[in-house]
Amino acid sequence: METTSVDLGFLEPCETWLLTNKFFRSKVGGKPAWLELKRLPKPDDLLCGQCKEPLGFLCQVYAPVEDNDYSFHRTLYVFVCLTASCNQSPEPEARTIKVLRSQLPRQNEFYDYDPPDETTESPAVKSPVPLCVVCGCRGPKLCSRCKAVNYCSASHQRLDWKVVHKSVCSEDGMTPPPSSTSSVQFPEFEIVTEAEEYETKAKLSEEENAKRQLAELERLKREGKAGALDDLPEAELDKYSSDQVEDKTFSKFKERISADPDQVLRYERGGKPLWLSPKLPKDVPPCERCNGRRVFEFQIMPQLLNSLNNEQLDWGTLVCYTCEASCDVQGYVEEFIFRQDVLNTDSAK
Repeated sequence: METTSVDLGFLEPCETWLLTNKFFRSKVGGKPAWLELKRLPKPDDLLCGQCKEPLGFLCQVYAPVEDNDYSFHRTLYVFVCLTASCNQSPEPEARTIKVLRSQLPRQNEFYDYDPPDETTESPAVKSPVPLCVVCGCRGPKLCSRCKAVNYCSASHQRLDWKVVHKSVCSEDGMTPPPSSTSSVQFPEFEIVTEAEEYETKAKLSEEENAKRQLAELERLKREGKAGALDDLPEAELDKYSSDQVEDKTFSKFKERISADPDQVLRYERGGKPLWLSPKLPKDVPPCERCNGRRVFEFQIMPQLLNSLNNEQLDWGTLVCYTCEASCDVQGYVEEFIFRQDVLNTDSAK
């Protein structure tokens, strides 16, 4: 077995207080542990491009870039639509999944210069910006009756009213207990990483490939199947060829992950994704802030779906590309994520 340049991510239970912002960990579910605390994304920035409902927080990946002083702390946040139709048949240009990048220098206004003590429970660093009690995103809307809880949208306010808030809301100024609306939050886990170990197989030479193809053709002739291919129209031949490529791509995907079937994340900044289909993004747009090139950083694997307890979600793999320079940013900037499905569909977000 050889150690590759890929880091694999696995889910592990973790104390909730260790998954807050001050401990800089990667995680799935719960509410976002925001890094930069003043310039949070606006609610409109986190709406599904298809149904216009608030996106749900899926996961965050803590990924500092050592070469940059301004990205000593660096976190990527992934949000997905929770509506079934947006997951099963997304419109080609609909942005039903989004990824945001935030980063800070070591010396910053929010966190201590030195690492926190992880042996003693301590609270998160509180954001000066009010947060939605339902999803943990920026919450500019205030309950008009009790004026004690905030929401990102009317949609989450209605949801919380039905589930929790109606029974505790009061006009006497008393603060009701915190609301908890689990229908928009996924189960919370830490993502722990370890280097991938994989036994690479020697690549066949062009001569060996040619011999194999010739042997396959001779086998088809012996079975009387080779002539049938000559009778097929060109469009059908193209489809046959495409199906073969797709089968090989999917087989390679399955074979590569078989040694670590529980992996939910593959991380290799500047590396290459593990595709499960030949349907690739037509192009990866440049960074919207510096116009620089984007490179592959990580992908979310289909195994994660098994731990989310949400039948509305569906994907093959989610492939994230980020600014190669990880350019300086004030607050949050959107990066590019591509959804590759198991079936013959492709949609970039």
